[in-house]
Amino acid sequence: MTDVWPFVRQERLALLADLEPLTPERWEEPSLCAGWSVHDVLAHLVDVARTSVPRFVLTMARARFDFDRQNQDGVDRERGATPAQTLARWRAVADLRRSPPAPRVTRVVEEIVHGEDVRRPLGITRAYDAGAVADAFGWQVRTSESMGGTRRTLAGLRLVATDTDLVHGEGPRVEGRALDLLLVSAGRTVVLDDLSGPGVSTLRERFRPPRSP
Repeated sequence: MTDVWPFVRQERLALLADLEPLTPERWEEPSLCAGWSVHDVLAHLVDVARTSVPRFVLTMARARFDFDRQNQDGVDRERGATPAQTLARWRAVADLRRSPPAPRVTRVVEEIVHGEDVRRPLGITRAYDAGAVADAFGWQVRTSESMGGTRRTLAGLRLVATDTDLVHGEGPRVEGRALDLLLVSAGRTVVLDDLSGPGVSTLRERFRPPRSP
């Protein structure tokens, strides 16, 4: 995907259409992002859409270069007093073409993965462009865990999509839909139950939190 922005705009508008009919209580459903509600994730997306390189540097400095703190600061800043206010902010950023200092493919990752972070708990399904899913997956599996990827976690496994020709790696097989493989490459363990193959048990073990001493 040489120009990600038409896809990004399309996904922003699709998410807007999916969220506009929600009743107030559904906005507080837990998302797939630990500790964040559906409302929080949309606020995060608004913040990311507004983030240029200078703004990224400024907000990171204010957060003392703590990436998690910077993300939470963005949620606190962009979450409206009501879902309607946050939706209005989301609508206003649909056409923006800004990005932090990262490859443009990360904008594709952002829209698909966070789109699923809110859609899945709400029972909403979406058919994403297969090429975009493949591009996002390709980025995630090459990216270190410290930068949000799963390069080490997925090492030594062969991930095979059952609905496209997407294949990655060598080793015990992990099979599933391309979208689910993307989500697991973004650390969303909720999809492990939707995957099959002898490599799934290895994945479960790698994602298991370390035991307390």
